[in-house]
Amino acid sequence: MKRIFQFIAKWYALLVVLAAFGWSWAAIMMRRVEEAPADTIVIRIGHWQLEPLVRDGIDLMAEKYAKMMLETKGIKVKITQDAIPESTYAQWFTTQMMGGTAPDIIECALGVPGHVLIGYYNRYFHPLTQHVSHPNPYNAGNMFSNTAWRATFKDGMRSSYVEELQEYMLVPLSQFGVRIFYNKDLLYELTEEKEAPTNWQEFKRVCEIIKSKRIPQLNKPEDKWPFYTPIAASNYHFGMWDWMMADPLGYSLARKIDFSRDGWVDNAELFTAITEGSVNFLMRPYEAKYGLIRELTNFFQPGFTGLGRDEGVFLFIQERAVFMPSGTWDQGSLREQTRGVFNMGIMDFPRPTKDDPDYGDVVEGPTFERPMGGFPFGLTRFSKHPEVALDFLHYLSSMEINEEFNQFIGWIPAVLNTKVTEDLKEFEPNLKGVYGASPFTLGGDTITKMEQVYALFKVGQMEFEPMMKEFGEVYKKRGKEEFMEMVRNDRRGLMGDERTVAALRARMVDAQVGGAEEAVADLEEARYRRMMLGRLMGRGMHYSMLRRIQDGRSHFSAGDPYAMTEEAKKTLREKIKMEIEEVNKTSNDQQGSLNREVKEEM
Repeated sequence: MKRIFQFIAKWYALLVVLAAFGWSWAAIMMRRVEEAPADTIVIRIGHWQLEPLVRDGIDLMAEKYAKMMLETKGIKVKITQDAIPESTYAQWFTTQMMGGTAPDIIECALGVPGHVLIGYYNRYFHPLTQHVSHPNPYNAGNMFSNTAWRATFKDGMRSSYVEELQEYMLVPLSQFGVRIFYNKDLLYELTEEKEAPTNWQEFKRVCEIIKSKRIPQLNKPEDKWPFYTPIAASNYHFGMWDWMMADPLGYSLARKIDFSRDGWVDNAELFTAITEGSVNFLMRPYEAKYGLIRELTNFFQPGFTGLGRDEGVFLFIQERAVFMPSGTWDQGSLREQTRGVFNMGIMDFPRPTKDDPDYGDVVEGPTFERPMGGFPFGLTRFSKHPEVALDFLHYLSSMEINEEFNQFIGWIPAVLNTKVTEDLKEFEPNLKGVYGASPFTLGGDTITKMEQVYALFKVGQMEFEPMMKEFGEVYKKRGKEEFMEMVRNDRRGLMGDERTVAALRARMVDAQVGGAEEAVADLEEARYRRMMLGRLMGRGMHYSMLRRIQDGRSHFSAGDPYAMTEEAKKTLREKIKMEIEEVNKTSNDQQGSLNREVKEEM
């Protein structure tokens, strides 16, 4: 007995750890056995959406799905949720993937760096490309019964396509928009304004007034009362101001950066423009962008960079701040929390206009909001029943169910021709406008440096020029290596490209030789050509062109990709003139025919 006590005393700490581990293992196994009866297929779904009604909505759809599967196929299915807080989601996601314990279906992927996520997609997820071109079976009987699954989404599943892998990897279930929520009662009380300001100068004036007002406090002298905060902010909310108001001020530089002329600016093109010398970090559009950010942060509460989402919302709900940006994911909970407390309004972002005295010289239009799908889920390779998990994603993304699901939780459906509730009309995306041209970061070192200097700038500890000069030194030193890593990542997807092209070529030949209808044969040929030219050849040519520009071996080196020779302009004018004349002639012929028909009837 003495030896036993000595053994316990010596190994006490280790025994406690082993006992705790054993208890945890037993508890998990008992819970899994409880969740997974022997005759039932259990599908786990993981996500970070802890907003009210989201989990209830998933449970409701899971219950309906299980009932449908039992009645129609005689299969018992149980859907369970792993709802993880945002603050720990990235760590949980990574641990689940590397440990081989990830749910069957998982939302991708808050806080996980893009290049890491691509590796996870490649190793741990089932590609969905082979499925998205076929109709969703749960759309049978509606207008999408013969429509490809991807074509039923508002964004055509563009948000689900991973360029580096040349695969569709995700299924979006909702669409999101961002606007500004504001306290109507407090706005009027502090500023006597009945309507929210619609442009930057008016918004700034109103914020200055709010900032000067104090919050009454009992048992304290008036000079000790705290001040109101115009804008409830946090590190979470900051990006919305950057994206919706500040970043589009740099749009004019897109004409110097968009070497591919595809209407979008990527980080490789910006690096090329910086290297070639036609663009630099101190140019007026970038100065304007960061000038607006500096003015905005003056209206945030002190220490906002260290605060999370909940702290910002708490300040707004407590009526200590008037404005707060957020998205459709928050509108339901905010309406519920403010009901009976104050009247809440929703407004668009008060952007600078072309006649703005400070920023009008770089304003070219409103912000373009790309209608991308959100709430995206992937199918993991750890699923023991991938066919059922995929079927559940089909079910959730069918037209009727997706509409019902999103109306229940108060979000915008991701599927076409679904109804949006009146509360969400304000969040409909603006499809006409401009975008930013400042994708500054390339890889690890440039991302880290930008985060460091930007954090100092946001709290007023660094000015625009020193920030950009310090970042620029790292960008130019490390940029080339990080650019080449992007090229290597692109080449890693070459094998997948070639497999896809081979499959499309076979389908094209089968359609042409097999006597398919002309329209079908033309469509298959168009798909093959688009993939061959746009993907297999085009992507490599894009990086090759950028490298030639960087080395000064291209005619684009003048720094104006959209420049046209006088001869090209003359040809274009003549072509436009001919097309206008043809349209007018066709219109006149049609009108003459209509007049003759009218006379004959008379």
